[in-house]
Amino acid sequence: MGSESAVEEYEVIIIGAGVTGIYQTYRAVKAGFSVKTFEAGTNVGGTWYWNRYPGARFDSESYIYGYTFSEELQQEWDWKEHYSGQPETEKYLNFVTDKFDLRRHMEFNTRIEKSEYNEEENRWTVTTEDGKTAKAQFLVASVGILSQPHMPAIEGIESFKGDYWHTSHWPKEEQDFSDKRVGVIGCGATAIQLFPEVAKTAKHLTMFQRSANWACPLRNSEISDEEQTDIKSRYPEIKAKMDKHFAAFMYEPDPRSALDVPPEEREAFWEEIWAAPGFKKWFGNFHDIFTNEEAANLMGEFAKKKIRERVNDPEVAELLCPNDHPFGTKRLPLETGYYEAYNQPNVKLKDVKSDPIEEITPTGLKTEKEEFELDVIIYATGFDAISGSLTRMDIRGKSGATIREAWAEGPRSVMGIAVPEFPNFFITNGAVFCNTPTCCALQVDFAADCMEYLREKGHKNIEATSKAEQDWVEHCAAATQGFLFEKQEVNSWFMGTNIPGKTRVFLLYAGGAPAYRESLSESAASGYDGFEIE
Repeated sequence: MGSESAVEEYEVIIIGAGVTGIYQTYRAVKAGFSVKTFEAGTNVGGTWYWNRYPGARFDSESYIYGYTFSEELQQEWDWKEHYSGQPETEKYLNFVTDKFDLRRHMEFNTRIEKSEYNEEENRWTVTTEDGKTAKAQFLVASVGILSQPHMPAIEGIESFKGDYWHTSHWPKEEQDFSDKRVGVIGCGATAIQLFPEVAKTAKHLTMFQRSANWACPLRNSEISDEEQTDIKSRYPEIKAKMDKHFAAFMYEPDPRSALDVPPEEREAFWEEIWAAPGFKKWFGNFHDIFTNEEAANLMGEFAKKKIRERVNDPEVAELLCPNDHPFGTKRLPLETGYYEAYNQPNVKLKDVKSDPIEEITPTGLKTEKEEFELDVIIYATGFDAISGSLTRMDIRGKSGATIREAWAEGPRSVMGIAVPEFPNFFITNGAVFCNTPTCCALQVDFAADCMEYLREKGHKNIEATSKAEQDWVEHCAAATQGFLFEKQEVNSWFMGTNIPGKTRVFLLYAGGAPAYRESLSESAASGYDGFEIE
């Protein structure tokens, strides 16, 4: 099929069949385009296909993470839990794919090696790793923001004789840790979900922690029949709340400053939101915890008190209390039984900030001062976020330059969705500080409407302008000003600083979901201001 005569022709090619790619496929098929969606996994799901580690689940409420494009779908699907686990979420995404008959437009087990734009033909040619080629007028990268795993550069990783894997490549077979000494490297959101689950059965479990994270209780529960009926009756009201919220959640931030509220009243408010499920501790808090260091530190002291109450060993509790970034300035993990796991006799916390990891050995792990015998090593070491899934691919625009070259000093785009020199190419990965599926859907709708507009008007292509790109880059930089993660120079995947050598820049649009929606709408309403149409 690699020969010229065997090239498949489509109007739209989509890379990725996760949450966004499924919806992008739906929109393209509904509009009558011929479409092919290529997916590296053996099935749909994206994040929820790859990340099948124990404890993997939504941190957002299930019913705000699900699709909103079909009222029939919303009424038909029953979420089992308020915060859905990976198996149910994967089942949901398969259900949606089959309900709308999208699978026949998808090709699985297919990784894209190269995508190249031909200016004379006005076509994108994609080549798969196994040598297949396909062409289309439009190319859409629905590749997710957390889909390029990051393995740390620790000497000797491949010398280890036991089992080891990154959490995003968790084996499909069930793992039995009952006779295993397990080590977890990394303590972000993934590790905080995974750790208490592995602790239940492992013979021995060690957490190798470099920097503690602020983790708050998830408080998940099953959805009762009464709650199910109530949720289904309120979908329009839920969506209206999300549309107004800065990050597209249902929470209302408290408009008062934490500093203006009397200490007893402030404490009572924090007790109230601490007892609530989900991200209320983050997005339903006093509004100034994001911008005022004193407010964030007061909340941090409250959270530290909660950690100390739950961890029996005072020394371990102190190591689990963050001291290198204010509360809420990194992605806030939500947990179930995480701190209690450290009270188990089979669990150990190893501080590798004071005693760094030197190498992986054939039988375990060695720090500067200590050696650990391990049977399994789990790398919960995160992702090359936002840009990594695009820069690792060989995507070449008009001049032959790659996305990697265009983004050498950080991502540059128009509204996060298009890049100069890359005509008819759309990025729909939801790179906005926002409930990800909501902002992904905004991008999918923009891309789909744009493709329909070009077809209707008989236009060949659309391309972001350099001026609009520069304007957007400056606008994004201005939008981050005042946030503590910028003022405090906090290091996290938000800033790309978890990847050695990556330019430090806030990788998500910080202007808020309502402002982002308005930018997209204004561009479309004006005949795509910020773009040149041929």
